[in-house]
Amino acid sequence: MLAGLPLAAWLDVSTLSRDAVHRQAQDMSSLITSIRSYYSTNVVGRILAAHAAGQENGTVLSHNYANIPGAIPIPATLSLELGDVIKEQQANITYRFVSDLPFKNRASHDLDKFESDALTALRTNPKQTMTENKRSGFTNIFRLVTPVLMGPACVACHNTHPESPKTDWKVGDVRGIQEVIIRQPFAANVFAFKYLLAYFICVAVLGASFIVMQRRQASVLHAFNRDLESTNEFLASISLKISRYLSPQIYKSIFSGQRDVVIQTERKRLTIFFSDIKDFTATTERLQPEALTEMLNEYLTEMSKIALKHGGTVDKFIGDAILVFFGDPETKGAAEDAKACLRMAVDMQQRLGELKAKWRRDGTAEPFIVRMGINSGYCNVGNFGSTDRMDYTIIGAEANLAARLQSIAEGGKIVMSYETYALVEDIVEAVPLAPITMKGIQRDIVPYEVQGLLLGNDGHSRVMSEHFAGLDLHLNMSQLEPGERSKVKAALMEALAAVEKPTEKPA
Repeated sequence: MLAGLPLAAWLDVSTLSRDAVHRQAQDMSSLITSIRSYYSTNVVGRILAAHAAGQENGTVLSHNYANIPGAIPIPATLSLELGDVIKEQQANITYRFVSDLPFKNRASHDLDKFESDALTALRTNPKQTMTENKRSGFTNIFRLVTPVLMGPACVACHNTHPESPKTDWKVGDVRGIQEVIIRQPFAANVFAFKYLLAYFICVAVLGASFIVMQRRQASVLHAFNRDLESTNEFLASISLKISRYLSPQIYKSIFSGQRDVVIQTERKRLTIFFSDIKDFTATTERLQPEALTEMLNEYLTEMSKIALKHGGTVDKFIGDAILVFFGDPETKGAAEDAKACLRMAVDMQQRLGELKAKWRRDGTAEPFIVRMGINSGYCNVGNFGSTDRMDYTIIGAEANLAARLQSIAEGGKIVMSYETYALVEDIVEAVPLAPITMKGIQRDIVPYEVQGLLLGNDGHSRVMSEHFAGLDLHLNMSQLEPGERSKVKAALMEALAAVEKPTEKPA
């Protein structure tokens, strides 16, 4: 828009210049016509009238008056000499008095195409005015042509003069043309608007400065954005790496701003899960370190996926042991947290059975057998440690009880406390075990061994899960198709027959 202002001013100045030149040419032409008319009527006409009255010593009229003492110019000569005077006084103005019918002893006039066309048009209609406006470089050139009309004195002179090329003139005929040519340098008009030009220059300087400043700022911002993108990519990479060391729930709560990284704990009712691989030390002696590492990492990875699927917070890995709790940082209520933990444990045992089959195919004869313990109760949960390094974990006797319940479980079994059993009894089939005592807890603890999950309200349909060194059984009746039940029955009967068959002692 700023760039358009000079263009608009240029067009306005051009129009003003053209109109001014037009008016100037019209005024000049009208002035000379008036002078010539006055001279022809009041000077030349009076002298001719005196000659006609018989005054022999009257003033001589001649186009060559300069060579005759006491003579005066005829109107045409006066007009031509006025043109010379105007040209001397005004270098940008040209006045021409021309005709295509000069007297015989006078030089002919050169008419260009515009003048010839104008003369032809004026003889057709003498009342019109012919104009031409053109531009040469930065100069406007305006041409104005008006007719030279024959008056009574002119007709009398021309029709009787022996050198006249035409002797049948009439009053009002167009003998020739008078032309005013004005050359107006356009720059002069432009510089006449000095204050406007100064304003445009100031605006241009300010606009250019603003554009330069904006581009410089844009360049700086672009550099900042590049640095910011690089920093963001670096932080994203770092945060992704850090996320591998944190539980997804904790990672999300920290990076979303919901949790501050400060030493702070609170008492909450949680359901704690603890699992451990039975006879892990003996297993390490049977396996090569590389195979053991691969199996352990695969086991921990699969168990973590299941924990995350059920909404559990993976607290830590203690060697081959896993500590998971439900109820913080997100909770669905004590009962739902306990049920989610139980379902997670059953799914873990099922997935472990699938992993065992895979490991056996890979050449491991005795894969992992896992014991699991579940307890519900109040614990301190939050950030523990120092201002330099802290750990999000749980502390309390209830967490220790979950570890103790795991330790009394048989291989492949899940043992829970009565507190957990009371929360999940509508979905589980479990049998009580002998009470145990534990340091820090005054009451006797009644463990419950999980037999399976109930699938319906009839109390009979359930998920059976049994895992021993020589047995991996996971039976979910809801997942069996009707045509598969006979195959399952046959497989179980075959397994029962194999178990009941006496074992042959080696020789």
